[in-house]
Amino acid sequence: MSIPSVLVVPYPAQGHVNALMIFSKKMVENGCNCKVIFLNTDFNHKRVVSSMQGDQQQQGGDGEELIKLVSIPDGLGPEDDKIDFEKLYPALLSTMPASLEKLIEDIHLNGEYRITCIVADVLVGWVLDVGRKLGINGALFWPASAALFALMCNIPKLTHDGIIDSDGLSTTKETFQISPRMPVMDKGALFWSNFYDSKNILKILFNYINHCTKKLHQTEWWLCNTAYELEPGALSFIPKLQPVGPLLSTSHDNTNATTSRSMGQFWKEDLSCMSWLDQQPHQSVVYLAFGSFTLFEQNQFKELAHGIDLTNRPFLWVVRQDNNMAYPSEFLGSKGKIVEWAPQQKVLNHPSIACFVSHCGWNSTMEGLSNGVPFLCWPYFADQLYDKTFICDELKVGIGMDSDENGVVSRWEIKKKVEQLLSDETLRSRSLELKGRLMKDIAEGGRSLENLRRFVKWLEHKE
Repeated sequence: MSIPSVLVVPYPAQGHVNALMIFSKKMVENGCNCKVIFLNTDFNHKRVVSSMQGDQQQQGGDGEELIKLVSIPDGLGPEDDKIDFEKLYPALLSTMPASLEKLIEDIHLNGEYRITCIVADVLVGWVLDVGRKLGINGALFWPASAALFALMCNIPKLTHDGIIDSDGLSTTKETFQISPRMPVMDKGALFWSNFYDSKNILKILFNYINHCTKKLHQTEWWLCNTAYELEPGALSFIPKLQPVGPLLSTSHDNTNATTSRSMGQFWKEDLSCMSWLDQQPHQSVVYLAFGSFTLFEQNQFKELAHGIDLTNRPFLWVVRQDNNMAYPSEFLGSKGKIVEWAPQQKVLNHPSIACFVSHCGWNSTMEGLSNGVPFLCWPYFADQLYDKTFICDELKVGIGMDSDENGVVSRWEIKKKVEQLLSDETLRSRSLELKGRLMKDIAEGGRSLENLRRFVKWLEHKE
């Protein structure tokens, strides 16, 4: 007899894969009797598998894998840049639906698994069309803030009100409000317009997002990595959106922190940083991590390195190899540790962490908030600009960096802001108070946990 299975399909980027992998684990932990089949593109699948080399795959109590990893092509050639949106979006829409349909048919022909539901990232909403064609129900998952989901749902209203033009670009209005229940937003919240300067690429991106949001009506389930305590206004504005966050990759302790890696990472986590953190004083370490996309120019990288030195504090700095930056010859770095990729949830939960210098991606935002760590915000693009405003102006648990007339954040600015952040006891106490409220949402009886369990029960009826 075939095993009932849930097919999980993220958008092919690290933040999306990470969030949906954690959601997959949470389904299993909360009684989902279905097998979870997790789909990546071939390119990302190889990265995920490589990052776990030497580790056991997620195992159930009976020894069987809880999560099965599969892949299909993304339609790009081996020489193509995987974040060239001008090529990526047409490829996703022209080749992946047929590949996905064949994968599902092959799984069913094999006879071991029977897919009863598809959980798809909103940014691959077209996956639901494939499911409908094959008679499979679906659910949509949004890995960013509820406020930006509300923004996407209201693209026609934004156009009608003259906030954006037909290509999704902002008009003359500096600020706007899509609901009295939600805060006023500025142009930085229009995340689809914050990727590149090229109007052609932005138009392609906006049209792709528009295409995906038109799939929202195809399912009764909209799930989001947020919490009632965090975004009450946006969630009351879109009551169909069910918060299931904060989604955290580990239980809220450091059990096995030095031996177990997170599943779904594109780079291998350097676990040596955990034993290094054990040797640092309480709330002393400046943690710096800028996600999977951020790339610094050499001059900015140099200022960042000097700024870290000037703080005269222990630091843990995540520097991906693809940054290809040269450290300045005067950079000492003797007080810190530099790694290519870190087990971030475990790091932020460590008592030695004093603050988080972050690009403000939503996963990082949720992890920092859930651990009561104050933010020094340095957004790069997309939704990160809104997240920075949310952290600093709405939640008041962080401060932003200011750049000079050349657009560079200087070493002295970095030093000044670190000192300002760490001397602000009110900001720290506010961070800890918010952490307590967020933890209640995912604890027994919490509303996010109850939403997750309701979804798992619904899945069981699809068997």
